Amino acid sequence: MSKLKSPLILFFVAVLAIALLALFGPQEQSLGSNVRIVYLHGAWVLTAEIAFIAAGLAGLIGLVTRRDIFHTWSAALGRTGIVFWVTYLPLSLFAMQANWNGLFLAEPRFRMALTFAVVGVLLQAGLWMMSNKVLTSIANLAFIIVLRAIFATAANIMHPPPSPIFNSDNFVIIGFFLALNLLAWVAAFFLTKYFKTFERSNIYRVPHACLTCVTKPEFKFLLVISANKFSKLYNKR
Repeated sequence: MSKLKSPLILFFVAVLAIALLALFGPQEQSLGSNVRIVYLHGAWVLTAEIAFIAAGLAGLIGLVTRRDIFHTWSAALGRTGIVFWVTYLPLSLFAMQANWNGLFLAEPRFRMALTFAVVGVLLQAGLWMMSNKVLTSIANLAFIIVLRAIFATAANIMHPPPSPIFNSDNFVIIGFFLALNLLAWVAAFFLTKYFKTFERSNIYRVPHACLTCVTKPEFKFLLVISANKFSKLYNKR
């Protein structure tokens, strides 16, 4: 494969295009030019959630149809989702500092996002070590269900609904934000294709494959840590 056609190279090209586009985003009356980091932060987290949803849906289709290709896509999309989710956190901190002159680390949605980042990294690391497609699909489906269920009950302090961008009636801002999202989705697609090349072929065995995986000590360790994180997050809501 030519280096110029490598999905990883194309991913970084897309990220560069996103960064350049963000520099020329429309200003807003209250936040001025600092609103550009808010646009980028919003597009990045939406892309992460879309990747998680796609990972869960691909996994569900794979479980129903018993076709390995959907498990492969689920694994790659799950990894893409966690990359975007983890990297959106510093963007969130930057947006806080630039627009509100301080870091509100106790903000409920940011605290939950940080917890899901830790849990997600541990989960994806464990799934990668297990290299079991069925288990990965199940885990990706469960992850997005839990994430959406918990965030649906989270307090909105610095993230007031409905969307300020789509309710602004400013079609320049709305169009720019949509363009930023489209570029972020393109970047996510290339990153997913890159992760997909690392997927090793596995024999489809249910439920023996899953039972074999969950008995391994390293997966149990990661599973216990993830469960504890989810438990603490639920109790703090």
